[in-house]
Amino acid sequence: MITVLEKKRNINAENKSVNLDKANSVYLNVENSYKTAVIDTKNINLWYGNDQALKQINLQVYENEVTAIIGPSGCGKSTYIKTLNRMVEMIPSVKITGEILYRGKNIFDKTYPVEELRTKVGMVFQKPNPFPKSIYDNIAYGPRIHGIKNRKLLDEIVEKSLRKAAIWDEVKDRLHENAYSLSGGQQQRICIARCLAIEPDVILMDEPTSALDPISTLKVEELCQELKENYSIVIVTHNMQQAARISDRTAFFLNGEVIEYDLTDRIFSKPRDQRTEDYIKGRFG
Repeated sequence: MITVLEKKRNINAENKSVNLDKANSVYLNVENSYKTAVIDTKNINLWYGNDQALKQINLQVYENEVTAIIGPSGCGKSTYIKTLNRMVEMIPSVKITGEILYRGKNIFDKTYPVEELRTKVGMVFQKPNPFPKSIYDNIAYGPRIHGIKNRKLLDEIVEKSLRKAAIWDEVKDRLHENAYSLSGGQQQRICIARCLAIEPDVILMDEPTSALDPISTLKVEELCQELKENYSIVIVTHNMQQAARISDRTAFFLNGEVIEYDLTDRIFSKPRDQRTEDYIKGRFG
């Protein structure tokens, strides 16, 4: 029987850049001396009532990267990213232990304003959910909530956000039309632009292309690659090819645990845990 210590020795002998996290036997790549961890999750456990959904999660999100979260349905992927901006706390039965540091500050500290957190850590949901308002008012909504009333400044924010979301040319002559008049793919990019309008630092995406056609999916994927130049992105996806195409790092979740977290190329070419390989090759999930 191989002990955890023996496993650690074997891994270090094979590749000194890899560390075995003893808390839950997770393979973690640590070649990050040049990278800044924007979000650092430390020993997070989460329960819905008596049911534990997350178990000892230790995971870092790095600056100007796309981090993919993969795993079968019900494994804790969406729950995890909703802890990162504390949206999960909207469910009354939730209990959380551990720490999540955003730029070095514990987001669960009683003095940390949740409104500020949700401004800095924005969210794009699975299905496009524009407000029943004009395209312009969708984008201007957040800045207005934060006190911006000047029309010229709002015009600049709306245009800048739509350009960043790569949809300005498609809607610049339709700004006062209802956002529901757009296609599903366009609506999702409007939702991304709405998120960008409040100048987040991190963008969380919960299966943002699952309801889109292939062409719209490609546009969102290309957009993620462009946005990572200025933002850190965490994307939950069931699509293995999508994770391989657009992410820099990938975390594989199973039964509420992080089984493996590494550079995406390594996860898909040489996973270190058999369960990761089995999932990627479609043997379960």
